[in-house]
Amino acid sequence: MIPIYFCHRELLGLLFKSQIVLTDPSEPPLKTVHKFMQKQLTSNVSKPLSSDVIIKSNTGIFFVETTEKLEPSPLAVCAVESASQTYPDRTIYFFMKGLTKNMTITKSSFYKAIPLLSSMENVNILPLDLEEVVQDTPLYPWYQKVNPAKEQYWKHVSSDGFRLAVIWKYGGIYMDTDIVSLKPVQEINFLAVQDYQIVNSAILGFQKHHQFLWDCMEDFVKNYRGGIWGHQGPGLVTRMIERHCGMTVFKGTEDIICRDFSILNTQRFYPVPYQTWERYFQVWNPKDSFNNSYALHLWNFMNKNNKRVIIGSNSVVENLFMKRCPRTYELIIKHASRK
Repeated sequence: MIPIYFCHRELLGLLFKSQIVLTDPSEPPLKTVHKFMQKQLTSNVSKPLSSDVIIKSNTGIFFVETTEKLEPSPLAVCAVESASQTYPDRTIYFFMKGLTKNMTITKSSFYKAIPLLSSMENVNILPLDLEEVVQDTPLYPWYQKVNPAKEQYWKHVSSDGFRLAVIWKYGGIYMDTDIVSLKPVQEINFLAVQDYQIVNSAILGFQKHHQFLWDCMEDFVKNYRGGIWGHQGPGLVTRMIERHCGMTVFKGTEDIICRDFSILNTQRFYPVPYQTWERYFQVWNPKDSFNNSYALHLWNFMNKNNKRVIIGSNSVVENLFMKRCPRTYELIIKHASRK
């Protein structure tokens, strides 16, 4: 049995302590933490480790699962794999709320996604402690007072807060788990336009301690409206762009510079508008090259009927899985089709 072990809450700023007990000492644990930690972890060293050692400033790519589920959706797995493939020299961090420090998951368990992602060289899976993430940011007082049980959109609101805090603390790129990467983003500090009136926060990138993110977190708390869908996410960054840049309408296909960051045009991540999201599940049109896109946002929130990747459909999404996350396609999509 080859277990996966997870660090306790003192790693990441966030510093985690961890102690490993191998159920099969002849085999190494599946990787869920930075390689630097492997020697300390497997030798049962239990001491604080600096977050600066674990997460390299300005180079990480971050995903988060804010529900308790331990089997991410095939699309989420594809999103992480595609980022791993697109950014081979950067570390991918996937935070999962459902993980605990003493949890053991084996290759033979019914969980398929975690072992698959753990086998990827530059992917690290970490337990999410949102309180630790938002500590030392403007979000901390809000987190201490908020009652998740009374929040209609808690999994979305907590994700909105996570991305602002984690990128402010460490720098890098945040992506939602329904974004499939195509090629590396060239800009360092960026947001992206969803349509002519909305700047979305499904993907964003900034250097560590960027003032814009700090200002966003202050607005997050000051104008908190958790019961309004999107108010803490795209609504927040859109009103902050209006405040910082004086922009309310985004026309044309050119990227825009605002102060020291870019506002990328709709083709970069949102070439298919959310109103026509089902286009991703239709037959691939050769004209859909997406040559001007860094990644594609597949609008999973709109997928109420749980449309899936169908083998042999030649749909846009099937082609994306085959080309951008082939291991997910082979080991999860094809495996499910055999049942």
